[in-house]
Amino acid sequence: MPTDVIMPQMGESIFEGTITKWLKKPGDSVQRDEPLFEISTDKVDAEIPSPAAGVLSEIKIPEGTTVQINTVVGVINEAGAATAEVSVSEPSAPKTEPAAESPSASAPAPAAAGPGTDVIMPQMGESIFEGTITKWLKQVGDAVQRDEPLFEISTDKVDAEIPSPAAGVLSEIKVPAGTTVQINTVVGVIGGTAGASAAPAAPAPTPAKAETAPAAAPVAPAASASENVRSSPLVRKIAKDNNLDLGQVGGTGAGGRITKTDVLGFLEKHGAASAPPAVAVPASAPAPQPAAAKPVAPAAPATPSLPGELVPLSRMRSIIAQRMVDSKHTNAHVHTVFKIDFSRIVKIREKEKSKYEQRNGVKLTYMPFISRAVIATLRKMPIVNASMEGDAIRYHQNINLGIAVALDWGLIVPVIKQAEERSFVGVARAIADLADRARNKKLKPDEVGSGTFTITNPGIFGEQFGTPIINQPESAILGVGGLFKEPAVITDDSGTDSIAIRHMIHLTLGFDHRIIDGADAGKFMAEVKKYLENWSEDIG
Repeated sequence: MPTDVIMPQMGESIFEGTITKWLKKPGDSVQRDEPLFEISTDKVDAEIPSPAAGVLSEIKIPEGTTVQINTVVGVINEAGAATAEVSVSEPSAPKTEPAAESPSASAPAPAAAGPGTDVIMPQMGESIFEGTITKWLKQVGDAVQRDEPLFEISTDKVDAEIPSPAAGVLSEIKVPAGTTVQINTVVGVIGGTAGASAAPAAPAPTPAKAETAPAAAPVAPAASASENVRSSPLVRKIAKDNNLDLGQVGGTGAGGRITKTDVLGFLEKHGAASAPPAVAVPASAPAPQPAAAKPVAPAAPATPSLPGELVPLSRMRSIIAQRMVDSKHTNAHVHTVFKIDFSRIVKIREKEKSKYEQRNGVKLTYMPFISRAVIATLRKMPIVNASMEGDAIRYHQNINLGIAVALDWGLIVPVIKQAEERSFVGVARAIADLADRARNKKLKPDEVGSGTFTITNPGIFGEQFGTPIINQPESAILGVGGLFKEPAVITDDSGTDSIAIRHMIHLTLGFDHRIIDGADAGKFMAEVKKYLENWSEDIG
């Protein structure tokens, strides 16, 4: 039975794609999940895997053609079926109803073999091409209900529980915990007659590279070397930012594609622009075989490690480390610290917290007060809500407020989109909801990222203040220190000074000096201080 090959949807806002290259020609045999063609959209470049094993019998859409998502671009027949000539007709009309997206698949899933239902690695965001299975919540032989959490994954943007695509019995685990695979890879099977296997696929060999003596000093690689290898735009950006020639990096993705894990692992081992130049592989050299899965270091243990033990970085820890280094290399970090008299807000909270929770179903914390003060001030000073784009400044239309959440296994920054449109209660509810779902791995990909300003609250651990690193690509971050009682000099209306015990808090603004001048940072913090010390907003 023929299997249609369709143009996948590579993200919620993507509605068309351009076929840049067919990796097979009519009459060629193809394996299921083997790279079949390459596409380019306005967001990403990607290799698309074959939905079935067989023979590519027809190419309906030639290279260089742009078509809408769900358009049939080719046909795969079962092995032995007759092949058709290449079609160069006009692109087929898209299907009337686009394929419905679900948490477990954002691109069309291959047809299940036999009566079983394939479980695939979902695409958890437009720029996400791979994910790590951190934990299977069911074992082979366990019954599972449709939409019941089946396994946990970690990606560049979010940790999440993935629901089961069907009800039945988990008959096979194809990819074990601790393994990174590309999106749309079949990681398990529900039902059917598949064996109870849990062995990882063998990693693909990387091309052998001749060793050479290290260069005396880092040398910028030629741009074309990195551009001609198989990699995503994200990987090429990391390479460019670190002055790295991707030709030095062995690719473990399908068809030798260089993944983000590959390039981050290389940088961790060799550093930026410090690795010895590689001898070019001749054009006739065979490409590495595609790998379905690549074992990675397991998640770091939640319990303290033993003295002297060497524990590998978890995937999330590796991502955090790289982003922190990237931010320090990119932004011209400057910090300014203001002491705020929080006494008025402490009194309001103590007076209202019980009734507030009864009315609104959420606890009254100090974070909504600080958030509302920041939002109001950002509306007055949009430069602090801006970001660099090349040699220009992007003034964002909305305030997308990131709230850093500390997890047992790392740190994540969910974002309140269009925070300027929310009331005090709306902000309070959003903060509580995002924090709760972050800790329970229930965040959606579009709730992490696209922030324009971040607030982090290490003061809950008792510190006076800190100097937080800016969350890229934003230009400022507010660090909240601990709340302490301190003696303070108070001046009354008649000008008489006295000493009183006040509730004081330190707020630190970290800002990018390329965009924000010290004077603007000072004005911003002075306005936040004024807003908080003279609080007059109805809290609902």
